[in-house]
Amino acid sequence: MGLEFCSFASGSSGNCYFVRNDETVLLVDTGIAGKHIKAGLKNCGAKLADVDGILLTHEHADHVKSIRMIGREAENATVYGTKGTLECVRERLPQNRVEVICRREHFEIGNIRVASFALSHDAADPVGYTFENGRHKVSILTDTGCVTREIFEEVEDSDALILEANHEVNILRVGPYPYALKRRILGKHGHLSNEAAGELLCRILERAEGYRKPEIVLGHLSKENNTPAQAFLTVRNMLFEEDFFVDKNLKLTVAERDAPTPLIRID
Repeated sequence: MGLEFCSFASGSSGNCYFVRNDETVLLVDTGIAGKHIKAGLKNCGAKLADVDGILLTHEHADHVKSIRMIGREAENATVYGTKGTLECVRERLPQNRVEVICRREHFEIGNIRVASFALSHDAADPVGYTFENGRHKVSILTDTGCVTREIFEEVEDSDALILEANHEVNILRVGPYPYALKRRILGKHGHLSNEAAGELLCRILERAEGYRKPEIVLGHLSKENNTPAQAFLTVRNMLFEEDFFVDKNLKLTVAERDAPTPLIRID
């Protein structure tokens, strides 16, 4: 069996992702209501008792909202996170099922190989993750203000990538947010824009040289500064300018802020 994944919700108000192969079930972040996580698992034919690992990217509320409840009820799951992240939420964690990981660490949960990589975000010690099962690789990259060399090297060979497209730069600049908040979002410790997502995908496809057609899911969209249609249009147009085409060179969809995506299978 290859890898299956989906987003239960992806946006600035809540995030949770699902990764599975034939033996191992993982959750990445718990930033939505517990009942929605349970519903998402049920839609995938799973339940909390099946979850083997819960991986936290960082401590912001839209990523850890339900960690107390989910960590308690997913009684067979270990919670993974960096020391900085876990310290911020330690009072909400199950005491005997926590494992500290480092940036740039490779480890196994069941029969899925996991790698963590450092993000550029205003959090204690944020990381993204890649998941591998044989020849198949899924990566989750959100909540970073820039794409470092390390990030690019970790995700460039992914068969599937959940990629942040948080905002449209011009919409953010003319919108109602306070100036300080705009600077934070646009800064190197903020969030990737539609334009930055498009640039990254062009780089990835240039290196792919046509032998791979990755499955890309744009995520972590801002409610105020983006729309699914805008994110798709901006990224598609940037790809077109470099002679890359949706459905020919890559598959491109957009995750809903408050609804699950279909379960995607990578074989």
